[in-house]
Amino acid sequence: MPIEEISIKNYRALQDVKLPKLPRLVVVVGANGTGKSTLFDVFSFLKESLAGNVASAVARRGGFRELVSRGNDGPVGITLKFRETSGRLATYLLEVASRGGRVIVQREVLRYRRGAGSGRPWHFVDFSAGSGTAITNESVYGEPGAEEERREYKLGDPATLAIKGLGQFEEFRVVSEFRSLIDNWHISNFHIADARSSAEAGYAEHLSTLGENVAQVAQYLYDNHPDSFQRVLEAMRKRVPGVADVDARPTEDGRLVLRFRDGAFKDPFVARYVSDGTIKMFAYLLLLHDPNPHPLIAVEEPENQLYPALLGLLIEEFRAYAQRGGQAFVSTHSPDFLNGADLSEVYWLEKVKGFSRVRRASDLTLLRDLFDAGDPPGALWKQRFFDGVDP
Repeated sequence: MPIEEISIKNYRALQDVKLPKLPRLVVVVGANGTGKSTLFDVFSFLKESLAGNVASAVARRGGFRELVSRGNDGPVGITLKFRETSGRLATYLLEVASRGGRVIVQREVLRYRRGAGSGRPWHFVDFSAGSGTAITNESVYGEPGAEEERREYKLGDPATLAIKGLGQFEEFRVVSEFRSLIDNWHISNFHIADARSSAEAGYAEHLSTLGENVAQVAQYLYDNHPDSFQRVLEAMRKRVPGVADVDARPTEDGRLVLRFRDGAFKDPFVARYVSDGTIKMFAYLLLLHDPNPHPLIAVEEPENQLYPALLGLLIEEFRAYAQRGGQAFVSTHSPDFLNGADLSEVYWLEKVKGFSRVRRASDLTLLRDLFDAGDPPGALWKQRFFDGVDP
């Protein structure tokens, strides 16, 4: 269920932006302060709103006045267009507002287009301030002559997302599917220090957002998906010079610790003694070789602590992940990483009169001609062919 388009209104510096024609791998570039982190925070905001409610997600960002774009009263708007599992185009609209000092869901709509997209859309969910309607005969959706049958519902809390409440019930398959999509996003907030520490013994199927369970994920892959673990090891041997093996060993107090063996030494090094880049590359490879890919991952500046020569190989791993079924959003300041991107995968942000503007690199004829002539995107970025490249 890849996202094909994102539209954002009144979300901090993102006063009115659209990212159209999104591919499986999206590489976001821009000078400091142009809104890259804000763009990625939109994913976190949606996931936190689903886990709790929009009021708690807004509070984590300093309150509504801090979240809404300067000079605007709102609402904050987020619109996603994506393909559901049967291939139909779907649109999710969320508007968040403040009324009487209270943050609420002003409007929430989940709709699908009939047929090839020319028919009137079905509003599977249409809610405002905690109450609204949902389709109860979705099993006949798309059938010729089928008409909507709707029922009114009340959530009780105007800050709760309707997809959270209704998505718990099997009768709302469409809503449940979209809820699961957001719930399984991975927004990375990786911390080297957390990844170095030992972890409680046991398994973890997926890398956490902080990365503190690297050893548990490694153990899980080793025991349950040895082919995936071997691919991680092979990638480490290719990507990180000297690494011959990695394992997760239990300590006397029942914890797991990662050990990295250098081909030149008999005894392995525990995680606390290897380089930041080695730990970070291993964690990324565990994420990118997950046997059950997340529907979406978002990673900011993966080049930090990594040797520049590794970055062209790393973007290949992100692309391979996207081709296996997950969609990857990656921001970068590295020309070396950017050189590995296709021009159609690159979106860049610039500040115009205090607000962000998003542009798709392949939409510019000059960039397209230079790329077709053999100039990679990172080189074009360094040569300032991207407007607004400098702060």
